[in-house]
Amino acid sequence: MGGWDKKRRVMQRYDLTANMYDTRYAEEQKAKFEAALKDLHVRLDDLILDVGCGTGLLFDYIARKAETIVGLDISRKLLFRANGHARKFQNVHVVLADADRMPFKNDSFHFVFAFTLIQNLPNPAETLKEIKRVAKREASIVVTGLKKAFSLEIYQKLLQNAGLRVVALQDDALKCYVTICRKI
Repeated sequence: MGGWDKKRRVMQRYDLTANMYDTRYAEEQKAKFEAALKDLHVRLDDLILDVGCGTGLLFDYIARKAETIVGLDISRKLLFRANGHARKFQNVHVVLADADRMPFKNDSFHFVFAFTLIQNLPNPAETLKEIKRVAKREASIVVTGLKKAFSLEIYQKLLQNAGLRVVALQDDALKCYVTICRKI
């Protein structure tokens, strides 16, 4: 199956489940957000990108702490719901786009979050390189990897091969590895 075919299937699946996404995944996402955010310090002048933002659950955790948050997703219906979350804040914006071809300049964001994203894409290594491209030199890049999709060894190698250095890894009772990375 080609890359775009996989993306189309993922997009269709999330479009079909958008109305129940928060009910189904909010608790799990909250645990990942809290695991990542406990070691991060967002400042009022930070620009943040949430790649694969889904319904925008992360916005509630960081919008009051940052200058601007951009949520990006390929699913129109998830993004419609994310826009509902974004309306609560003046500094949150949503963009319909492909995580592998983001419409942003190099070195744009202080933080890039990619929760529950890379296992849904045809070439996670390329996606991670694109995430690295839009992150500033000293940015914190938070990535999660579904444990049933990646062994810890393969996951760490994937991050390393994308030019990311792991500075923190949470491997608790979560379904995902939660990593904070920096550009190498």
